[in-house]
Amino acid sequence: MLVDDASAEFHDFFERHYAELARLAHLLTGEKDVADDLAADALVALWQRWDRLRAAQHPVAYARGVVANLAREWIRSRVRERRRVALFWSRSTEQVDGPDVAGVLDVRAALTRLPFRKRACVILRHAFDLSEKDTAAALGISVGTVKSQTSKAMAELESLLGAEAVGELAAGRRNR
Repeated sequence: MLVDDASAEFHDFFERHYAELARLAHLLTGEKDVADDLAADALVALWQRWDRLRAAQHPVAYARGVVANLAREWIRSRVRERRRVALFWSRSTEQVDGPDVAGVLDVRAALTRLPFRKRACVILRHAFDLSEKDTAAALGISVGTVKSQTSKAMAELESLLGAEAVGELAAGRRNR
């Protein structure tokens, strides 16, 4: 194939999947601006390997894995930075009063309390509606690990949000 064909193919891939990759990064990091940067960085990395990647069966799964790894690295870097400069750490910059907090904010806050792998499994399974197999491929882990991490994460979310809220979260996935 000509280089121009590869460029056109990659441009089409970019147009179809950039928003999804940015959304995944946003859900994993909780930071919209960072998510855009991570999605862009992932796509740069994909472009550098495009000659091999475009022949792959599931280039989107590979792209999700790259985003997940970049998000994990960003989170680790941020934690190290916070420790180095000894900043006072809080889970949220917004103070929310009373029980009138929107459900979305509750879920996001609860998700940030989960370890990365559990959070990634829940987000890919429930927000992106991926199968266990596709989630495993995106994260580079086994299907059994996806099952156990998702189950444990949902139990933790239930203790944080209550059984009714987690039931609604899971039902929303089944109703899509």
